[in-house]
Amino acid sequence: MSLWQIFNMGQTISEKILSAHAGYDVKAGELAIVNVDSAMASDTTAPLTLKAFKEMGGTTPWNSEKTIFVIDHASPAPNERIANLHKLMREFARKTNSVLYDEGAGICHQIMVEEQHVKPGQLVIGADSHTVTYGALGAFSTGVGSTDLAAIMLTGKTWLKVPESIKIILKGKPNPGVTAKDIILEVVGKIGLNGATYKALEYSGSTLEYLTLGDRMTIANMAVEMGGKAGIIETSGLELPYHFEPVLPDSDAEYSQTLTIDVSSIRPKIAKPHSPENVCDIDDVLGTKIDMAFIGTCTNGRLEDLQLAASILKGKKLATGVRMLITPASRNVLNHAMADGTMNILSEAGATFIPPGCGPCVGTHLGVPGNNEIILSTANRNFPGRMGNPNASVYLASPAVVAASALTGVITDPESLDK
Repeated sequence: MSLWQIFNMGQTISEKILSAHAGYDVKAGELAIVNVDSAMASDTTAPLTLKAFKEMGGTTPWNSEKTIFVIDHASPAPNERIANLHKLMREFARKTNSVLYDEGAGICHQIMVEEQHVKPGQLVIGADSHTVTYGALGAFSTGVGSTDLAAIMLTGKTWLKVPESIKIILKGKPNPGVTAKDIILEVVGKIGLNGATYKALEYSGSTLEYLTLGDRMTIANMAVEMGGKAGIIETSGLELPYHFEPVLPDSDAEYSQTLTIDVSSIRPKIAKPHSPENVCDIDDVLGTKIDMAFIGTCTNGRLEDLQLAASILKGKKLATGVRMLITPASRNVLNHAMADGTMNILSEAGATFIPPGCGPCVGTHLGVPGNNEIILSTANRNFPGRMGNPNASVYLASPAVVAASALTGVITDPESLDK
């Protein structure tokens, strides 16, 4: 193929967004310096980012309104050392008029979407790998290291290699009991941990009309579990409280791979220990005993996830010997769950609530399991030690499966329960 042919082909969503932010047309494989719409760091990365920013001679970010800090990973602070790191973030934000969401506000990725720090077609960079979540809005978002984010804070720009894209066509309507988490586990199982390394996954197809914003966040969130640089979902059928211009791929855009999935054929999925790609139908692990059920994280801690769990647990009690931890993705989610009775239903069933934030997911604060315990989690990762104990085993599933299994004490298909 000649260079003329290459540069006269249509563009993917990623190529269009990055072209707009570079100021000229770019294609996959090129290096580009791009303007960034907003930058975000959490309490795990912000302290190092601020150190690097200072070493670069920085005093005030290029745009304080577009520089966002979130205290969410170890929140509230569990010890003196982390408390002082939080203090560092607060003082910098106050001094520079940067945006700070303090402890209890929620998970950075949920907040970025809720508070409209990211919108369709934008380029957003965060010092956290699951920044890819914002692709749910049709944005190009990706994670970088602390030093790279410091450079963005200094200049408002970054450089990227324009990724190749994988087109994933989702067709059909999900069956009862099948959620967005089951869909993305199906995708991860097919592509694998390294199958999308430094590529953008672009989702389209008739299934999108059945997906809420929360569903799309769940799907976009796990792009990085396949090595993806971004996970972008076409905005077809997406309703937002503001006007936006959708960014859609050209009909002749070039993809490195195209994968078509008939969602109507998907059964509830489980990722077995110790990898997100170790995916199977729930039928293969039915009856597996669990010790702990966990609902939360940037993957599945939204109001609709809690409501789904409550619809299963209403008027019932957790199985003897099973504990359930729930971490709402944000204070907004928590407040709505209290207002509509969701939290009361879950609490009466026996669930324990942890403040909005990352909770047990990263294993550095609250909810650490014991040796040889089996956890069924709505998180995105189940590598050894992910929840703080390498001697425990983590299975990944949807909120519906986690709630149903907490009732029975074993991995259970929610559709098998008496209604």
